[in-house]
Amino acid sequence: MKLQLIGLSHKTAPLEVRECLAPPPEAVPGELHRLVALPGVREAVMVSTCNRVEVLAATEDQADQAELIGWLCSGRGQAPELIGEHLYRYQGADAVRHLFRVASSLDSMVVGEPQILGQIKEAYRTATDAGTTRTVLNRLLHKTFQVAKRVRSETNIGGAAVSISFAAVELAKKIFDSLEGLSALVVGAGEMAELAVEHLMAQGVSKVQVANRTLERAVELAQGWGGHAISLEDLGAVLGDVDIVIASTGSPQAVITAKMARKALKARRGRPLFFIDIAVPRDVESAVGELDGCYLYDIDDLTSVVEANRAGRAVEAGQAERIVAEEVVKFMTWLAGLDAVPTISALAAKAEEIRTAEVARTLKDLSELSPDEIAALDRLTQALVKKLVHDPIMFIKGASHGKSPDTLRQQLALVRRIFNLEENGGK
Repeated sequence: MKLQLIGLSHKTAPLEVRECLAPPPEAVPGELHRLVALPGVREAVMVSTCNRVEVLAATEDQADQAELIGWLCSGRGQAPELIGEHLYRYQGADAVRHLFRVASSLDSMVVGEPQILGQIKEAYRTATDAGTTRTVLNRLLHKTFQVAKRVRSETNIGGAAVSISFAAVELAKKIFDSLEGLSALVVGAGEMAELAVEHLMAQGVSKVQVANRTLERAVELAQGWGGHAISLEDLGAVLGDVDIVIASTGSPQAVITAKMARKALKARRGRPLFFIDIAVPRDVESAVGELDGCYLYDIDDLTSVVEANRAGRAVEAGQAERIVAEEVVKFMTWLAGLDAVPTISALAAKAEEIRTAEVARTLKDLSELSPDEIAALDRLTQALVKKLVHDPIMFIKGASHGKSPDTLRQQLALVRRIFNLEENGGK
């Protein structure tokens, strides 16, 4: 049995190519059935996300990789020769390593992001529901999930914010021990401000107000978050009622002044006020950050946090790569051992067949033996056979560790010739 993986990702193909190869979710089971119907293909899983389209297959030796590529391109208006320059192709340990790295988010656009593992789990559920996984891929996918979990638990690869909006929320959590029940004010309608609010709400922020120069746009955003809209002229009136302010307007001058912040602090009676200013030019006067009880971070502050965190993730990624390398060896050892199982079974079966035949022949000449004596003879011959085949079995198991597929096949063939085993016992 051989593992093959072909696919493309954000690293090798533009979005328009990835879109062409990605089937709609409801079509994936049928595509998998069509794949395992190809000669030599026994098991298959397909991973399709916005950033990658990959198929992993367990195949027999005669399976043609060109047919796998043809399957991936067929029905999508793409010629295999045109897609070929964007595809990567992995076999054996390289395929396992790639899968482990993807699931551990070492191959993601943002290293350490957690979404890809859930997407692979969903792809596996689809394949198991379609009945296109068996012993090899079941074992491999479960091992993949274990490796990703180990990377998460033994490294901090996903623990540091690497986006501006996420970094802002992480800073807010350092100021307020918990964001549960806090309120936020969004000034402007920038994309990063929207993302920051989504992260804040995921952390428990319960109330959102939106202020924008165009009130209609403010109403639209506020409705999406279950909040309400205000005009820019009302900023000073509401500032004392909110805990977190995210500013992202296109104003050429500051919309939140130190005077407004002082007034808000008096109303808050010692409760801190957190400003995230991701506008250029800045929306919040720099003097606001000098007030006791006000915490002000601008785009440069957040960018420096993100870059430091990226560097930290790179260090953690090195540790994660070592974990992946170790787990690849473990899985390939198991897979090689799986190839040796039929030969071991055939050897044990032949030895037992010879033992039982010889015991039966002997008992014909010893008809006076009691049942206890017959049982003792049976135990004696079982023990002798077990000890005789022990060393050959250990040789077969040792041959499956760290050997190339060709070397393993040669050594298994040698064992079959020595013990005159049936040919189908070593496949």
